[in-house]
Amino acid sequence: MSEDAFLATYDPSAYGRLALTVDVVLLGLRDGRPAALLLKRDEPPQAGLWALPGGFVGVAETLEAAADRVLREKAGLSGLHLEQLYTFGAIDRDPRMRIVSVAYLALLPETAFAAAARNGAGLRPAVIEVPWAGEAGGPVAVRAPEDGQERGPLPLAFDHADILALAILRLRGKLDYSSVGFALLPDRFTLRQLQDVHEAILGTALNKPAFRRRMLDRGWLEPTGARAAGTSFRPPELYRFRQPR
Repeated sequence: MSEDAFLATYDPSAYGRLALTVDVVLLGLRDGRPAALLLKRDEPPQAGLWALPGGFVGVAETLEAAADRVLREKAGLSGLHLEQLYTFGAIDRDPRMRIVSVAYLALLPETAFAAAARNGAGLRPAVIEVPWAGEAGGPVAVRAPEDGQERGPLPLAFDHADILALAILRLRGKLDYSSVGFALLPDRFTLRQLQDVHEAILGTALNKPAFRRRMLDRGWLEPTGARAAGTSFRPPELYRFRQPR
């Protein structure tokens, strides 16, 4: 049978249908800990639970276009670098029907993360609590500190706790050999700020001299000739990320 003849007789209804969505992890740092921006669902299913910004993929829409649209419509953001994180396809992950979700990850420096939480789109910063060390993997919980006090864990919709856990696992796996940590920093930063990012993602303290020596030896840092302002002692030097050649 020729290709044209096959397509002319092909019946798409012979197979069960499923839907496709995208979910976006907007990850930054808050109070020295990894955090994500969440939305409270105001309609069923799972109304009242907290979720990542997400939405269905249109029939004539690419995954990347759908993720960009979700960012614009639900987070008021545009122009972010998105990395495809993982595809989540558990049969019972959504009570409506069989829905497969492709998760994306976007890293925001502190100022952009704080601005996104204030832009009126309903986004709420939630600290991600990671109870496992290294790259062991496992469940995570999220909390939204209010007025300086820790509240109980936020209830998450669908399998979004699993998505957040995998985002942390991915960052921990890439942090030591890639430049991913610099995406959480401003254009100019101190070595202390760089170490703070690594400690926040890894969930552990690092030896200061060893860490700084390792970062400087890799050739990723370029001195700016400027120093940080607003310090009472000798201001620390500011660096910028140097793109590998």
